[in-house]
Amino acid sequence: MLAAVHGRPFSSDNFPFVELIWRKLKSAGFQIAVSRTFQEFITETRLGNLPIDVVYTDHIDFPLSDVMISLGGDGSLLESVTFVGPKQTPVLGINMGRLGFLAYTRREEIEKAIEDLTSGNYKVTDRSLVRIDGVDDTLFSGLNFGLNECTFMKRDSTSMVVVHTYLNGQFLNSYWADGLVISTPTGSTAYSLSCGGPLVMPDTHNFIITPVSPHNLNVRPMLVPDDCTLSFEIEGRAKDFLVSLDARSRLVSPNTKFVVRKEDFVVKFIELPEYDFLKTLRDKLNWGLDSRN
Repeated sequence: MLAAVHGRPFSSDNFPFVELIWRKLKSAGFQIAVSRTFQEFITETRLGNLPIDVVYTDHIDFPLSDVMISLGGDGSLLESVTFVGPKQTPVLGINMGRLGFLAYTRREEIEKAIEDLTSGNYKVTDRSLVRIDGVDDTLFSGLNFGLNECTFMKRDSTSMVVVHTYLNGQFLNSYWADGLVISTPTGSTAYSLSCGGPLVMPDTHNFIITPVSPHNLNVRPMLVPDDCTLSFEIEGRAKDFLVSLDARSRLVSPNTKFVVRKEDFVVKFIELPEYDFLKTLRDKLNWGLDSRN
């Protein structure tokens, strides 16, 4: 059995929890593969004595694994998804920071979480991905999919952009705004939410179109079915603008056309027995708490 692990640098107070993960996985008979960047972090710290069986660099040499464990916050988990890609290795996020909608397992729960994982006491759910086409395949190094969202944004303090939007080839709207977010249900708790988009249950089959600071105040977020094809053309006075997938952004020239649709494969999330999406919402968003107390 093989467990792949990826993480970003974190503070030394997390080291005992990482060592615990290694002990639990090894005692359960797992070999451990780590990303090259995480290996470099490990070797520079007191974790350097942790046994590593395989090192992978990117999605191309990512090994066939039984599980992918992400150590860090939601950013680390989004990076882990790019390694897994169409291999669809089940992913477990362990939160080494504070706010984490995707990496929901707290470090204090690690011992039980790894025991549940190694004993098979969990379920796997599918999360849809958003894909962008119509651009050079090298734009995102062939990784043209995202778990949370695809965005079209102006650069810095440049003037607003105009995003001409089509739904299944039929004209929908021209968004005069700082940008436009096309979010998956999973991404409804991310950038779309901060722009006024709705919260959506993870198992719904929608895209959320959310304008960023729209010029016309009567323009509101909109849900569309995720089996549709969305087409976009961006205009603006600036010489370029930003297109992004999750945390990966690239500069693109105006009048470039894009097609956004649901990816053909999914991300498989490991849900441990204690996971409850509604409880996660209440905890992370402080619902039901009186801020005056």
